[in-house]
Amino acid sequence: MPRGRTHHGTGPVSRRLSGIPAVLQIHPHVAAVAQGAPGLGTGKAIRGAAPPRPRKSLGQHFLTDRDVVRKIISRAGFHAADRVLEIGPGRGALTFSLAKQVARVAAVEKDPRLAELLGEKLARAGLSNVAIHNRDILRVPFEEIFPAPPRFHVMGNLPYNISTPLLERLVRHRDRISRAVLMFQSEVADRITANPGIKDYGALTVWVQYHARARVLLRVPGKAFYPRPRVGSAVIEIDFEKPYPRRALEDAGFRRILKGAFAHRRKTIVNSLTATVPSWSRPRVRRALEDCGIDPGRRAETLDMEAFLCLEAALSLTDK
Repeated sequence: MPRGRTHHGTGPVSRRLSGIPAVLQIHPHVAAVAQGAPGLGTGKAIRGAAPPRPRKSLGQHFLTDRDVVRKIISRAGFHAADRVLEIGPGRGALTFSLAKQVARVAAVEKDPRLAELLGEKLARAGLSNVAIHNRDILRVPFEEIFPAPPRFHVMGNLPYNISTPLLERLVRHRDRISRAVLMFQSEVADRITANPGIKDYGALTVWVQYHARARVLLRVPGKAFYPRPRVGSAVIEIDFEKPYPRRALEDAGFRRILKGAFAHRRKTIVNSLTATVPSWSRPRVRRALEDCGIDPGRRAETLDMEAFLCLEAALSLTDK
C-alpha cells in the first residue's frame, strides 16, 4: 500500500484521532474470531471493505483477494509464539489472519483514517494481541515496537515509493529481525532476488543477499488489488538468520565496493571503480582484480558474491 508524505490533516478523522494516542492498543476480552473476519468476505474477493477510499496521493492499493491472503499467510510460515511487525496494514486484509496465527502483531499504519478503521474492526472482532501504531515506518524506533528480545518478524504490503529506503532500514536493524515477508512491486522483487548476469542484478541485490537469504514466495497479479495497479507484485522472504556464510573484512568497505562497481553499469569494473573512488588508482584496482582472478574488462553485473568479497579484501589490504 504505497504511501507518500506524513498526513497532517485537520478534517473529521484527524479531529477524532486527536484525543487518542499514537498507539491504539486493543484490549477487549479475548474472543474467538469467526470465519470471515470483519472486512473480509466469504468469497474469493474481500467484500465489505467500506470507506475510507484509497488515496491516490499516497498511491494506496488495497489487497482484496482472499485466495491471495490465504497463500501469503500460509507461505509466510509464522508460528504461534512469533511477534510480527506488520507494515501498512491498510484495511486489515492480512492483519486478522495474522493475528489468529501468532502471539503478537504490531501494525504500523501511517494513514490516520486507516488506523482508526482498523482499530474499530479489531475491537469488534475481540482481538487482544494487536497494537496499532499510527506512525511512519521510516521513523518509528523499532525498540518502541518490540523493546526486548527475541527477534521479531516483519510482514507487509510495502509502499512502492519507500521500498528501497525501508529495505535498507530493515537491513541496518537485522540483529532485531528474524525474517521479513514483504510484498514488493515485481521489478523491485526481481532486483532483490536476482542472480549474476541479468539486468536486475545490482548493488541492492548483492547487499541484501550478503545479509540474508532472499527468495520469491508468490507472484501477485494486479487484479488482486483495489484500485488495480499498473504493475504486478511479488511476495518475497528475506531471512536474516541465513546470511551469506562468508563475511567481508568490513561491511562498510564491502558496501563501498558495491556502490563503486555498480555506479556506472555500462563501464567495465576497472573503469567504474576508478571513476567512483578517487583514492583507488587504476594500477591499484587492476592489481586487486588480478589477485582475484577477475578480468578487468568484465562488468559488475557479471560478478558473484565471492568476487565482490575478494575485491573488498584485496582493496582493503592496500588501504593499510
